[in-house]
Amino acid sequence: MKQIDDLGDLRGKRVLVRSDLNVPLDGSTITDDGRIRASVPTIQKLVDAGARVVVTAHLGRPKGEPDDKYTLAPVAKRLGELLGQDVAFATDTVGESASTTVAGLADGQVALLENVRFNAGETSKDDAERGAFADRLAGLADVFVSDGFGVVHRKQASVYDVAERLPSAMGGLVAAEIDVLRRLTEEPERPYAVVLGGSKVSDKLGVIDNLLGKADRLLIGGGMVFTFLKAQGHEVGTSLLEADQLDTCRDYIRRAEEAGVDLVLPTDIVVAPEFRADSPPTVVPADAMPADQMGLDIGPESGKAFAAALADAKTVFWNGPMGVFEFDAFSGGTRAVAQALVDGDGLTVVGGGDSAAAVRQLGFDEGAFGHISTGGGASLEYLEGKPLPGIDVLS
Repeated sequence: MKQIDDLGDLRGKRVLVRSDLNVPLDGSTITDDGRIRASVPTIQKLVDAGARVVVTAHLGRPKGEPDDKYTLAPVAKRLGELLGQDVAFATDTVGESASTTVAGLADGQVALLENVRFNAGETSKDDAERGAFADRLAGLADVFVSDGFGVVHRKQASVYDVAERLPSAMGGLVAAEIDVLRRLTEEPERPYAVVLGGSKVSDKLGVIDNLLGKADRLLIGGGMVFTFLKAQGHEVGTSLLEADQLDTCRDYIRRAEEAGVDLVLPTDIVVAPEFRADSPPTVVPADAMPADQMGLDIGPESGKAFAAALADAKTVFWNGPMGVFEFDAFSGGTRAVAQALVDGDGLTVVGGGDSAAAVRQLGFDEGAFGHISTGGGASLEYLEGKPLPGIDVLS
């Protein structure tokens, strides 16, 4: 697949960049700018090459029409601060403002188009509707650079169809993500440990299926662990439970044993009567949870056991927090896993989404990890062995 250097001299050319700028907002305040910062090196490389850079991205899930709640205007301001230059902001994606804004760019300048999902054609399942929108996007540029790893698993106009219409290459962020994921799937250095958390087993079915044959150790925490504990016959109180996945979890436990995979489940749980930051926490054995309490984190002994299981690992992939890390009383398990990755000397990969947010919120130095992915869903689908349309189209 081509990279930016393979596109030749870009001075004076209009380069459409698909970035992932889908950041959390509190009103108009960006609460975590990690994805914006991750997008900067590729944009800066194009600026330094003298390109006229046209950035397109989405934010949230608007219904295919403008919605002020999801405007990218705050992102344009923050992107400009990080680049050290003003970023022109078009108030539409393919309309008059976009055309005028792009036409006004000089070499080395940057524009950001309004939320691409304000257009129904972006996410349409109809190839013709999506293609018509892609035609208008492609008309704004001479070449295309795909650098939004968090959306490469989506067959969407600004990810897939534009790449069929313009000379295309992947940006540095996408190239780095793919390189790391290949290291996780093609002869990873062993021991290879995978830590999975988050709320639902059903979100991780494919990746567990695929990794049971590849990983040496599989550590399970987060809300999904209660379905595993229930599958073992334990009381889980009012904890999150997917009753329709109990047989699946029993099958995973059996398969792990047959394959010689060390399946590590917590031995203690932090419970509370309600899902609230100030709800009083109590540590109980994992096989003796009170019927009127809910589990909100793995317990301190489990945190130590998880850290011990990661201590000598040469490859670690972590996706999903161990508990409700946003509440201080229930952040200990997630902190223990993050610290274990920092203390290890192997390749440590944080698989995007809530795990990446947790690393930043809990105050860890991002540089202490081998790689922090910007795309949780895309990372998981790659590890499941699924095709990624936004990557395949670049081949």
